[in-house]
Amino acid sequence: MARYRGAACKLCRREGLKLFLKGDRCYTDKCAIERRPYPPGQHGQGRNKFSEYGSQLREKQKVKRIYGVLENQFRLTFERADRKKGITGQNLLYELESRLDNFVYRAGFARSRSEARQLVLHRHFKLNGHKVSIPSLMVKPGDSIEVKDKSKKIEIMQTALEGVDRRGLPSWIELDKENLKATFKGEPQREELTLPITEQLIVELYSK
Repeated sequence: MARYRGAACKLCRREGLKLFLKGDRCYTDKCAIERRPYPPGQHGQGRNKFSEYGSQLREKQKVKRIYGVLENQFRLTFERADRKKGITGQNLLYELESRLDNFVYRAGFARSRSEARQLVLHRHFKLNGHKVSIPSLMVKPGDSIEVKDKSKKIEIMQTALEGVDRRGLPSWIELDKENLKATFKGEPQREELTLPITEQLIVELYSK
């Protein structure tokens, strides 16, 4: 599968804000965007004026990078959100939040979504008692994940759980730290998603 393998910090600098792609490093003064708050490249410090289309494209790229989704996956997710009842932009965010890799990250089992994706691919979790290895699997309200017995002492996971209090746990997720189990209680409300996303720009882009 295609996957971006370049420097994650360049993506944050390109979008002009922290995308929290490198876990704990993003909370320290080592974060690249703290030291160089301008886009990478030779003309990064020049003036950036975007057209309407450019602003819509940048918003789509930002959301793709936040959730670690490729172009085809993102388009399919948008089409699925568009078919659902309700506001398309909000449906899109709910679909992205309902991905298994995002659920693992939000529950505190990983320090970043890319780390969560790797843990899922390596079969460290069970979804409703069944082994899973598909990061894009959609989680539904009432579903629960638990760490496999053989994986409970993984250092990466233990370190991530120690940082849950600092990052905060969403209200739509219930975490049982003792048993390393998390339950997806329901779809998040838009006001609970504090990421700086203007989803209407993405809807306008795909509506052309």
